[in-house]
Amino acid sequence: MKTKLLPSLLSLLSALLLQPATAALYTPAHDQEVVQALPNRLDAGARAQRKELARHPQQLTLALATAQAAIVRARSHGAPRELGLAEAALAPWWGLEQAPPQVRLLRASVRQSQHDFATSLRDLDKLVAQPSRLPLQVQAQAGLIRASVLQVTGQLALARQACEALTEVRFASLGPALALPARACLAELRSLVGEPKQAAAELASLARQSPDDAWLSLLRAELAQRMGDSVAAEARYREALAASSGGDIYTRGAYADYLLEQGRPAEALRLVEGADAESDALLLRRAIALKRLGSPLLAPAAAALTARFEAARLRGENYHAREQARLALDVLGQAKPALQLALVNWAQQKEPADALLLQRAALAAGQPAAAEAELKRLALAGWIDMRLAGAARSAKP
Repeated sequence: MKTKLLPSLLSLLSALLLQPATAALYTPAHDQEVVQALPNRLDAGARAQRKELARHPQQLTLALATAQAAIVRARSHGAPRELGLAEAALAPWWGLEQAPPQVRLLRASVRQSQHDFATSLRDLDKLVAQPSRLPLQVQAQAGLIRASVLQVTGQLALARQACEALTEVRFASLGPALALPARACLAELRSLVGEPKQAAAELASLARQSPDDAWLSLLRAELAQRMGDSVAAEARYREALAASSGGDIYTRGAYADYLLEQGRPAEALRLVEGADAESDALLLRRAIALKRLGSPLLAPAAAALTARFEAARLRGENYHAREQARLALDVLGQAKPALQLALVNWAQQKEPADALLLQRAALAAGQPAAAEAELKRLALAGWIDMRLAGAARSAKP
């Protein structure tokens, strides 16, 4: 029932944002009017692939390859429209309850990216429940995505079981390609249940085995940040950027957050500008940095973000609560709407960034009790994040 209420609640909360920062929706005068030129990230091969699929939409192998490529672009560049392209590629099978396993896997991946976690898990649960019918690689990919969704939604015990299942002997033939992320998955979960030092040691061991792995460097950076080791965190963030040729959207956004936390908005601004600067995630960090710098560019940046979130709401998307909360809190200075959005976000996902946002919004709104029960539950579970204690201390008179 709560899930069904989220879109309408987000609509209400969007209306609470102050009018000076909003931008009126624009209606083109005619169909040929260019409203915005979007970056074209398709190479010749990808364009040819899409044209071939248009001619043969029922060709499953081609549809799967096209959808997979779109999902990769969506995650790398922060472009939600690529998820729509993935869904379109799988259209002949998208609504089928008994869709082919590979379709269900990609469908679950798209829905995970859209924060439709419950629907994603339904597909994933069915996939892992019938291992004898699936190729081993499909089983492994389904298990990894399922573990990720369970972790994001705060179901840590189930997430641990999902990670442990990936270390079973039946997966041994997949080698390090699966063993490494499965062990990293277990280590990250240990960091959330009172064993951050052990988790850090395990991740460091994995990094020695795969020294150029950007994802491992990012996990280590975020863990060091939660443990209050700013020197190690910065070193690992720089490693992640170097290993991924400048970083994907998530890496750059996470490092920008670290720089903002360290009081270095000018560096954060440089990091998020340039390639892929039109992604919502990077535009948000840009606006926060402009706010901290007192830049005259803040007003149009805030207006553009507000308009983007309103357009997403009109499209029926409901997965921008975290970004909307941060816009309200860190850019517009609207603590009470930020708290309501942070609570909506916490109902959807429960990552360290979400806990910190919830606490910061509650403190800013003068309603610390709004986050108290959840933070106590995390503490009892062994969740350690030095930033939570720091925010509480700084809020005391």
